[in-house]
Parts: sequence; structure tokens; C-alpha cells
Amino acid sequence: MGTGTSIGVPVVGCRCSVCLSDNPRNRRTRTGVLVRAPEGEFVIDAGPELRIQLVRERATLIRAAVMTHAHADHIMGIDDLRIFGFRLHSAIPIHCEAPVETQIRQSFSYAFTDPTTQSHQYAAPRLTFNRISPGQSFSLLGLSILPVRLRHGSLDILGFRIGNVAFCTDVSTIPSESRDLLHGLDTLVLSVLRREPHPTHLHLDAALKLIRQLQPRKTWLTHMSHELDYDELCSSLPEHIRPAWDGLKIPFTVLRPPEETV
Repeated sequence: MGTGTSIGVPVVGCRCSVCLSDNPRNRRTRTGVLVRAPEGEFVIDAGPELRIQLVRERATLIRAAVMTHAHADHIMGIDDLRIFGFRLHSAIPIHCEAPVETQIRQSFSYAFTDPTTQSHQYAAPRLTFNRISPGQSFSLLGLSILPVRLRHGSLDILGFRIGNVAFCTDVSTIPSESRDLLHGLDTLVLSVLRREPHPTHLHLDAALKLIRQLQPRKTWLTHMSHELDYDELCSSLPEHIRPAWDGLKIPFTVLRPPEETV
């Protein structure tokens, strides 16, 4: 749904060529994914523009969320899940690690208070948590999802492999044991912040080196800052590596969970 870094593109008040560009593919909302699974829709991360993104993509009923980590640009749209809990008459499951649950509970404390203290039944999202761990697949809406450990500076975060596609955002490094889980991909969605090195994100040269090691058939770059122009990237990169844009649709092979886990 979104392909931008934490402050989005264009950056408020910036007069650089990318922020002033007329190219719609240089307009990037905060990074996130809408997955249309065999048994319904779910999101990976919930950034601040989640409602706008879901309207644009004509989503109908979000049944779950899967979280990479708890930075603001990945969780601050969680309140936009509120309407779906009411339509489903049940809490929306959030699949995440323990530290992410802790941060969400702190950031959205009003969602976890006594409902009788709220002004009305629609005042807060209805949420529940399912704990996930790297290297341990879980089933969701007819798909088998494999969490993959990534590093975001000093922070442990998760990427996700679904069949032949992997989504790895906010990456600075990928541990060797995780790289073994990311071979044989048809499509890799990988974050690249800018051309110059950064302490908590891959820069372009580091990302290209990683792509050569993993050897996916196709790579889409995401979580890009206003220092990366869409057309310039397209002209400088090989055909199998391309900058993603908001609204890009990526097909994937449906990998259903084993029958005993359904």
C-alpha cells in the first residue's frame, strides 16, 4: 500500500526535486502491505495513512494485522482497524512479538480499558494479540506465514515470507540464519532508505549486495526517502530490481497451512 519512510514523501516543507516532482510514483505514504488471502484480507503494519490506503485499494473487510515492529510509522494507524471489529462483531487479531504488543498496549491504552468507562461502544478498536516467533510459521486466512528475524539498528524486528514472496522492511542487517529462509524467492520486497549509509537502514549499495546474495528473481525497493527519485532509480538499476510505488500489486503463490493447523 505504502512505500515511504517514516516522514513520507513529499516531506512537509521540503523543496527538493523529489518532493516537488509531478511523478505520482514519487509520492509515498508510510510503508505497509494489504494482503488478499484466500479467506480474507489482512494488513502487514498499520501506518498513519492506513485509512487512506485502504480506501484507495478498495479494501472491504480487514480481518487481522501482522506487525513487523512497533515504531510509530508502522503502528499509528491501528485505530483505523476499529470499523472492522464492529463489522465482524469480534476483536481484530494482531499477530506480533511480545515487545510489539507491549508498545501497542501503551500507545493505544484506551483500547484496553474497561469498556463501561468509554463514551460509547465505537469509541475504541477491539483488539486481541496472537504471539508469533521468528522461524515458526503460523496460519492466517488460508496462508502459511513465516516470520523472519531482521535487524533494524539495535532492534530485533520481523520480516515475513508468504510462499514465494518476502516482505522485509526497515532492515539494516539480516542475520545469516535468516538469509537461509529467504533463498528461492520469486519476489523480495526490501527497504532502501537512501544512497548514503545509515545506522538503522540499508542504503542502496548495501541493498544491492544483499540482493546479489539472496538472488530473488525480482526485487521491489520500499521504505524510500525523498533522496531517491523513481525515474533515476529505474534508469540506474537492472531490470530485475525496481523501486516500488504506492498501490503496486504483487502476485504470490498461495501456500496453504498444513491441514492439522487449520
